[in-house]
Amino acid sequence: MRAIADALAARFNPVAVQGEISGFSRAASGHCYFSLKDDTGQVRCAMFRRAADQLGFAPRDGQRVVARGKLDVYGPRGDLQLIVDSLQAAGQGALFEQFLRLKAQLEAEGLFDAARKRPLPAQPHRIGVVTSLGAAALRDVATALRRRVPHIPVLLFPASVQGAQAPAELVAALDRAYALQGGPLACDVLLVVRGGGSLEDLWSFNDPAVVRMLARAPMPVVCGVGHETDFTLADFVADLRAPTPTAAAELCAPSLEQRLGELAYAQERLTDAVHQAIDQRGQRLDWLAQRLGRPSVRLHQAAQQLDRLQARLQQGLARSTARSRQRIELLAQRLPAALQHDMQLRQQRLQRSGMALGLLDPALVLERGYAWLTDPDGQAITRAADIGPGQAVRATLADGSVDLVAR
Repeated sequence: MRAIADALAARFNPVAVQGEISGFSRAASGHCYFSLKDDTGQVRCAMFRRAADQLGFAPRDGQRVVARGKLDVYGPRGDLQLIVDSLQAAGQGALFEQFLRLKAQLEAEGLFDAARKRPLPAQPHRIGVVTSLGAAALRDVATALRRRVPHIPVLLFPASVQGAQAPAELVAALDRAYALQGGPLACDVLLVVRGGGSLEDLWSFNDPAVVRMLARAPMPVVCGVGHETDFTLADFVADLRAPTPTAAAELCAPSLEQRLGELAYAQERLTDAVHQAIDQRGQRLDWLAQRLGRPSVRLHQAAQQLDRLQARLQQGLARSTARSRQRIELLAQRLPAALQHDMQLRQQRLQRSGMALGLLDPALVLERGYAWLTDPDGQAITRAADIGPGQAVRATLADGSVDLVAR
């Protein structure tokens, strides 16, 4: 339910609803409950005592009114309801209608996107303040900052916060603050503040030029304009909205007592960690000392270990020598038989090779009546075309050679 309520607040609030009062009642607590209805439906409304006490008329059933406030979800029932901050008879609120049109226009430009919001610095080194020199908001902010962070310097960028000249002066003050970025007087966070008032009094902070200038801020901006129930377009474009100027100062300036407490806690944890580390190192040193013992004992243990290793080495060498000797004797016994067997195999192979070679002897072929013909140069004649008429030919037979002449 809270997620739905937050989504409604981010997308629609503040809203104005015109309709007819139905079921109006005022509880003993001073809170008022009713519904606003028209031809299309109705919405439940709740007006808490703080806003109800400021009513200039007595609401009644059937009366047409314009309710301004914030949409919310009543968790126990899951109902959509309108938390009414102000109630006026129908026909009033032209300026608020202009506010809603400007809000829709600037929202369409993406100036209110949540993705643009930046976190505030945890510990700013310098704080900038944009407000009027004569505003009560300046005294409230200065008092809060002096109380919480007297060590942090504050730069003031004065500007009117009400009247026809206020938007231009606010834009100029913001421009002066932005120009210092990147230099030694750069501000880590900028407060834009003024006290409460009517919608007309706060209208300078709805000016499109002021809103667009705030969107260009190179540092995070906290807007603390008006009271908790007041909303301006500067609230939507700022990185963070504060309900009051004092709250804006407190949001960007953690108190000195809080910082000192954090430092004391960090020091305590660091001290504990150092003591724990020292204790652990001491325990390890004791354990190593027990293992190390006296050097003479360690030397004696090392000598004993060396003697044992030397004895094992000698025994290993003796066993290895004995095994090698036995193997040599066994090989010596097997060598004559192996040599004789190898000789027999070689003789048999030689005989088979001799028989194969004899079968390839050309003389055996000549014994079967063949002759080997060669020319006077001794070149073999294998084709009839290689012999011409009257050419001398030598024929080699099995028992000799015969000179012939081709015809």
